[in-house]
Amino acid sequence: MRTHHSLLLAGVLLAPALALHDEPSAPDDDTRIRSLAHGIRQGASAIDDDLVWTTAVTPKPLSAHVHRGLGWLLAQQHESGGWGQGEESASMGGGVGDRANVGDTCAAALALVRAGSTPTEGPHAAALRAALDFVCTEVEASPPNSLLVTSVTGTRLQSKIGTYVDTFLASLLLSEVRRDMPADESGARVARALRTVLDKIERHQRDDGTWDDRGWAPVLSQSLASKGMNRAVQAGERVDLDVLGRSEDYARKQYAGGGLEAGEGAAGVALYSASSTASSMQDSANSDVLREAELRVRLAGADSPKEQKALKLELDGIADAREKNAEVQAAMVGRLDDEQFLSGFGSNGGEEFLSYMNIGESLVVQGGNEWLAWDEKISANLDRIQNQDGSWSGHHCITGRTFCTSMALMVLMADRTPVPVPQGEEADDEPRVDGQPSVPEQQPADGDEPADGDEPAGDDETVGDDETVDVADAGPRGCRR
Repeated sequence: MRTHHSLLLAGVLLAPALALHDEPSAPDDDTRIRSLAHGIRQGASAIDDDLVWTTAVTPKPLSAHVHRGLGWLLAQQHESGGWGQGEESASMGGGVGDRANVGDTCAAALALVRAGSTPTEGPHAAALRAALDFVCTEVEASPPNSLLVTSVTGTRLQSKIGTYVDTFLASLLLSEVRRDMPADESGARVARALRTVLDKIERHQRDDGTWDDRGWAPVLSQSLASKGMNRAVQAGERVDLDVLGRSEDYARKQYAGGGLEAGEGAAGVALYSASSTASSMQDSANSDVLREAELRVRLAGADSPKEQKALKLELDGIADAREKNAEVQAAMVGRLDDEQFLSGFGSNGGEEFLSYMNIGESLVVQGGNEWLAWDEKISANLDRIQNQDGSWSGHHCITGRTFCTSMALMVLMADRTPVPVPQGEEADDEPRVDGQPSVPEQQPADGDEPADGDEPAGDDETVGDDETVDVADAGPRGCRR
């Protein structure tokens, strides 16, 4: 398990030099060194001094399609600050209706964050603050011994990708805004809510690294859990090392066969499991960048042979994980010219939009022509199938327009995904014209760059508020409600 090698707390200072004592009846050296390596992974938060969030590439300007989508999304916000599921396909209605809920609210709020707003600045700051108030209120009222953070159950998100998807989306949103909150009670409230959510996630993880296998395609919830925890780590939050390790180990095992086929909890759809694996692996690798920088600084100043060996053990684990991630990302890119793979279930649902977001947020870190090709093709496809009112529709399973629109926007703004880098290594201000990453390349850079991508569209595309897109034959498993 990775747990014994390089579980990380990115963006944190290492603990003060650990005392190394020779005690009677002590464990053998290897055991003691592994124990020391575990201790090295414990650190005090220093997010304001040692962490910079930037983008992996220089973002392109927001398109007219993005502005239209944001306009539609903002018009759907409830007076409570939350969002409901939004209009669903006529034959796919559920029993919740448009009641504001945590999952859809977090998805919509994340799109506002990607567009450049924070809780204190930007054109959508007020809407974002209202959304955070709604989410914090729900988290504060949630049962302390439950993984749930919402009072609304039975949503399309919960029934299709997992009972606790609201919790994982909350961890992602709260982690991303945590550092931009003002130093007042509102900031403290968000910090408390994030801590509550992370504690719930830590306490309820199962031994195999998952949280729940209910839902039609719970592997997509698993990817959000991994993304949320890693983003929290990158924001300087303490996250249980074993929880992080089990989650990453689960993702790695999904690729154990050397391919990206339909795995556990994917409803037989390879796109769902492959994108989730690639996303989880890349999110962990993003966290490793900071961790590796810290360890190398510590190693340069380490005097004790035992401490040096423990630090090298950690660095070896990071190198191993980076190599495996490069292999996974190359395998993912190798599937992007497979139209059947990209069509997912056969028509667009929220699951497809989420999968495309996972792919985009993984590829953008690599940069280069492969990322540019994917971004151009998927953007053209999403632009083409956008509804006249600015929203995007789902036509199977997750059909609510709030989530589908939010995820489509996240795909279109994948080049704005935050990536942590050590202090002093921010992205250049010059525009990127060659598709190369604007953050420092991980050293050493293992693995080949991805191959050309292709658009995730079938031949039967139509555009309109109530029209079906990407229609194909029935998918591998039925999804009627």
